Amino acid sequence: MQQIISFLYKNKLFILFLLLEVIAIIFTIQSHSFHKSKFVNSANFVSGGIYNKINNFKEFLLLKKENQRLSEENVYLKNLLNLKDKNLIDKDLLFIDTLNYNQKYHYTSAKVINNNYRKNNNYLTINKGSNSGLEPDLGVINSKGIVGITKSVSANYATVLSILNVNSRINAKLMNSDHYGSLSWDNNDYNVVQLLDIPIQAAVYVGDTIVTGGRSTIFPEGIPIGTVKEFKTLNNNYDYINVSLFNDMSSIGFVEVIKNFDKLEIKNLEEKSSNE
Repeated sequence: MQQIISFLYKNKLFILFLLLEVIAIIFTIQSHSFHKSKFVNSANFVSGGIYNKINNFKEFLLLKKENQRLSEENVYLKNLLNLKDKNLIDKDLLFIDTLNYNQKYHYTSAKVINNNYRKNNNYLTINKGSNSGLEPDLGVINSKGIVGITKSVSANYATVLSILNVNSRINAKLMNSDHYGSLSWDNNDYNVVQLLDIPIQAAVYVGDTIVTGGRSTIFPEGIPIGTVKEFKTLNNNYDYINVSLFNDMSSIGFVEVIKNFDKLEIKNLEEKSSNE
């Protein structure tokens, strides 16, 4: 306290000068409309800039929640579109929490909480599990294309076999033809995968779009994968076809897990046919 009093006493003239200066500025602003308008405009500019910064910061904090909301909304709309009976899509259905009625595919939104992409056997971990209806061997995608296939599932989490896994095999095809092959990864570039077993009769061009083939119970047909980057033929066969992924596998946020309600029926029928 003594130091404060000593400081005020030593600087009393300067403090008095500042006080009189502030009073003079206030009187000038109040008595002259021009100065008053300039002051208000300046104050508005400064406060507006501060409020804008605060608002941008708040929007940044809310971005995570907004992304999750958009992901869940996208999943809900996909579930509506996948109803077999389109007549069920009415105003009453929009308020029903479950969409399993007469539906082939069901989509579940999840967030990636861990992602490997530089190893031989890469996996992702998502924050949904059996409590959300997930099980092994379900397709995982996002808005840009395929991500992988669920592997192990606990109550609240699941691991996903990434397409960047040397053991991954996914049915794929050229979008503009019915020639099918198998998608794999050679453990080189995490932006590029390989399309195998395409017959030489298939016309392949750089830039061709590759999508899921639909010849499995995991992925629906037509999910985007990537475009042909380069290819080479050898002895009347395709030696390799490199595909540039649409997805940036090093940056995966929200995903959608696809459940095929006809999967068990199809597998049982195929097993029955093979045993006859």
